[in-house]
Amino acid sequence: MAHEGISTAEVTVRVNGQSRSADIDTRTSLLDLLRDRFRLTGTKWGCNQGGCGACTVLVDDQRTLSCLMLAVQADGREVTTIEGLGDAAALHRLQEAFIAHDGFQCGYCTAGQICSGVALAGEAAAGVPSVVTQDLRAETVELSVEEIRERMSGNLCRCGAHNGIVAAVSEVYGS
Repeated sequence: MAHEGISTAEVTVRVNGQSRSADIDTRTSLLDLLRDRFRLTGTKWGCNQGGCGACTVLVDDQRTLSCLMLAVQADGREVTTIEGLGDAAALHRLQEAFIAHDGFQCGYCTAGQICSGVALAGEAAAGVPSVVTQDLRAETVELSVEEIRERMSGNLCRCGAHNGIVAAVSEVYGS
């Protein structure tokens, strides 16, 4: 699909284990590709500036603000959205913990919160420090409540469910 003056590209992304392709304007964000073209509406459009975390997804198992990533940057990569973490028949254990700990109220930020929570566990296991990490040379980082709060600070909950969110992440991944 060629438009005069607009650059387009075909991208193929492996989304939630399934290869998906689309011909897109090269300025299309990953968020818009997921929601508008692939109809995966679990990922939310929040501030569209990378400040709220509602659009957080996993790209190659790394948390990514999909509003800031161009879809062409995801070409050939693995993307996991909230829809790929679990389903009604078998929820992801962090989804179950969010329910058990009332880690949501309106639910708008929940998908991004859960994707971020899944990713932070991998970061800590790989020894990636945060600003509150005591031993910057540690091979792994223990996920204390303080670590979890810091690592989840890029995901905002306007309803005030932070305590339930931290409790849920702590139950599943905490030390």
